Amino acid sequence: MVMPRRQVLVQLDDELVLQLDRMALANGTNRSELLRQGALAVISAESGRLADDALRASYRFTPQDPAIVDAARRLAAETMPAW
Repeated sequence: MVMPRRQVLVQLDDELVLQLDRMALANGTNRSELLRQGALAVISAESGRLADDALRASYRFTPQDPAIVDAARRLAAETMPAW
C-alpha cells in the first residue's frame, strides 16, 4: 500500500548533503530515501528509549497498575534473545 507523502523543507549544510549524496549513490538509493530511513531510525530509537524508561520505572516500585507489569513483560519478551 502506497502512503501519501508530504514534501518537507529541511535545511542541511553543504557537507551533510554531500555525505548523504555519496551514501545514496553507494547504496543505490536517493537522498530522500536516506532521510526517510533516518527519520524512522530516530522514531524507533525514541520508542525504545520510552520502553526502557517504563521498564526502569517498573523496577523502582511494586506496580499497582497491571498495564505497567504487562508492558514490562512485553518489552522483556521482545528484547530477550531466543535461546
